[in-house]
Amino acid sequence: MPRRHMHVTGAAEAPLRAALRELRTTLDVPEDFAPAVLAEAEAAAKAPRLPEHDATDIPFFTVDPPASVDLDQAMHLARREGGGYRVHYAIADVAAFVTPGGALDAEAHRRVQTLYFPDEKVPLHPPLLSEGAASLLPDQTAPALLWRIDLDAEGRAVTTEVRRALVRSRARLDYEGAQKQIDAGTAGEPLALLKDVGLLREALERERGGISLNVPDQEIVERDGAYFLAYRAPLPADGWNAQISLLTGMAAADLMTASGVGILRTLPTAPDGAVARLRRSAKALGIGWPHHVSYADVVRSLDPHNARHAAFLEECTSLLRGAGYSAFSGGKLPSPAVHAAVADEYTHCTAPLRRLVDRYAGELCVAAVAGQAPPEWVTAALEELPQEMADGSRRANTVERECVDIVEAALLKERVGEVFDAFVVDVKESEPAVGTIHLEDPAVVARIDGGTTRLPLGERVRARLTQADPGTAKVLFALA
Repeated sequence: MPRRHMHVTGAAEAPLRAALRELRTTLDVPEDFAPAVLAEAEAAAKAPRLPEHDATDIPFFTVDPPASVDLDQAMHLARREGGGYRVHYAIADVAAFVTPGGALDAEAHRRVQTLYFPDEKVPLHPPLLSEGAASLLPDQTAPALLWRIDLDAEGRAVTTEVRRALVRSRARLDYEGAQKQIDAGTAGEPLALLKDVGLLREALERERGGISLNVPDQEIVERDGAYFLAYRAPLPADGWNAQISLLTGMAAADLMTASGVGILRTLPTAPDGAVARLRRSAKALGIGWPHHVSYADVVRSLDPHNARHAAFLEECTSLLRGAGYSAFSGGKLPSPAVHAAVADEYTHCTAPLRRLVDRYAGELCVAAVAGQAPPEWVTAALEELPQEMADGSRRANTVERECVDIVEAALLKERVGEVFDAFVVDVKESEPAVGTIHLEDPAVVARIDGGTTRLPLGERVRARLTQADPGTAKVLFALA
């Protein structure tokens, strides 16, 4: 999971964009697709492998950020006769366009996942496919893996099916627009049920001990001609939408474990030391965490609109370190098989336009439901896939981390020497004069070097910005 999302407006400073270009060069990020890859993508877009089943009568809709056009998922929600709900969830069928062993396939294995920079994205697949023929854009008929998950009245999955089908989305919604319709009572039933099903799934998540982190996006905002960092807190609709994806990932894991072959997204339980560090951060930010209260309950009590709570939610992502992918066959499950944050077996299968592993997970699930052996190209790749995903995730995390540093440095470059109010949220055990501070304004979490002075963990300090230069010097503070 990325540390935080970054968005840069068109008015971002030239030094920032120059530093981002340099970062892409330094990390050897692939940008342009080779002619052979583009030629194969163009041919696939004109003649994809289409399924026989036609589900274009289902009025799907998508919920994504406003500018998104690489739409992996579309949904339709309905009530079932006798109680409960029916979730239809269409996932872009990338395998309908990508031939195993071809140029597109090889390039996808080289890229592994879409990389997000503040000023652009580096896609997994050519935009002709990821933002065109394979995307579940409104009023476009496209091949998909069509999931049908029936839920009981409490939101528990009772039956799961997945098959290839042609689908057609009717509407592209963003989170804010969907939230407004739901809150105003003007949403049609399929959208209105997103709240009902989402709340039920959130209740089940609490019951099993899972936790979803509503980490705010970090955005650049303009105030009186100057640019600042601020947090955008996620809306309830963000969480409800995520619950549908989570439901599908858990259903997919169930299918694979029952069939005896698959690939899971796993996360071991966080070590005591990591939880102890979070307790120190909570104290530093003035967040109450009694010893009898669980980590999950503390997180659920937080308001992402509150700057201190937002900072703590960022720190909470540290417990997600160690997540990985584990392939298995012959019915022998990996250990651990559970994703600690989900508190159940889980896999990634809902974002194949942006993540390599999801294409393979989808194929395994289609085969499991059909009672067939998975395709040979899928099983042949399973052994190497976890390492490929690990390498790709490391690169994505490096991109995320370095982009945050660059953007913070760009926006604070002209403020070197200024003094800010901040909280000390972490102190190195081996170097008590070095630690991390959270600024109240702007929304920056940065390193501080106290020199010979021990940093006062959990206390407010005055911190002077000593360096900030995008591409040259990361943001650094000292005690004022």
